[in-house]
Amino acid sequence: MDHRQPPDTFPTHYWHALPDGRIQCDVCPRNCKLHDGQRGLCFVRANQDNQIVLTTYGRSSGYCIDPIEKKPLNHFLPGTPSLSFGTAGCNLACKFCQNWDISKSRDIDKLADSAMPENIAIAAHQLGCKSVAFTYNDPVIFMEYAIDVAKACHQYDIQTVAVTAGYINPEPRSEFYRYMDAANVDLKAFSEDFYHKLTGSHLQDVLDTICYLKQETDVWFELTTLLIPGENDSAEEIEKMSEWILKNIGPFVPLHFTAFHPDWKMMDKPPTPPATLFRARKIAQDKGLQYVYTGNIHDSEGGTTYCHHCHKALIVRDWHEISEYHLTNDGHCLFCNTKCHGVFSGGAGNWGRKRVPVRLKDFLG
Repeated sequence: MDHRQPPDTFPTHYWHALPDGRIQCDVCPRNCKLHDGQRGLCFVRANQDNQIVLTTYGRSSGYCIDPIEKKPLNHFLPGTPSLSFGTAGCNLACKFCQNWDISKSRDIDKLADSAMPENIAIAAHQLGCKSVAFTYNDPVIFMEYAIDVAKACHQYDIQTVAVTAGYINPEPRSEFYRYMDAANVDLKAFSEDFYHKLTGSHLQDVLDTICYLKQETDVWFELTTLLIPGENDSAEEIEKMSEWILKNIGPFVPLHFTAFHPDWKMMDKPPTPPATLFRARKIAQDKGLQYVYTGNIHDSEGGTTYCHHCHKALIVRDWHEISEYHLTNDGHCLFCNTKCHGVFSGGAGNWGRKRVPVRLKDFLG
């Protein structure tokens, strides 16, 4: 077992020197240009001694075993536990961030739980987790650590999951997803105005990542849109989003509409009414998308997977608890033998909706 302590900083290679003496970070479309000692907007990548280093390698805000459905992934090893963790910082500036205490953190010292990649893989294996998820904040900004964890996990046949906003440049994107088995991409809205004003980023870069995943990789991915009242929940915008997905990705990518709750710098908005999610789901289905879900509300129908051919219920969920499962071991409908799109192996797990914190240092002794 690897008992080394994680380094204080870790060298990276997606950067280049500028003529004026600054260093440009090339990981995401922000392309932060930094003087020596400065940090990027993400806060965790910094110019130190005229190179970009990662300051959170091996350090986490905490580990937790979640149901894979919480990512949310409904078509990837359903019912199984996923060892989940994040670090600090984020390369977006979402005013409505639902994990702001982690993603907006500027206190690296709060990252009290630390582990080298091999430790995480061993812990996931011994805890019976089928996957390790990089979540709570975006793994793009700690990609070197995430990739090393993925390499270690694959030695134990443990899958790796990226929960991400998809805001990454083409070259690092290619390397990052080479080591990911699944992803949930947060398609926050379908307007440049929303992305620019409320996230400080750009829509097209995210659409490019989604198209890349579909066209250039074998990564299983699902999409999530957090519906915020009055901002991105109009019927017209949901129609346009659904049409784009159908045209560019196809009818079989799972799409999750989730409910917003007031948080961070958007406390003036009300929670999303369930009726808004029901309407969005119906619009997307009417446009031809086959696997559309609701989230963050109690809606068994909106959490259930239906066969796109015979329309029978294949995976019945109440919150994240699976009560019925009607797929073969390799994911075919037991009623009509049509293949359900996704990654299914050996039937459903029975983890349910449990969420179990894990202190990795204590567990590994």
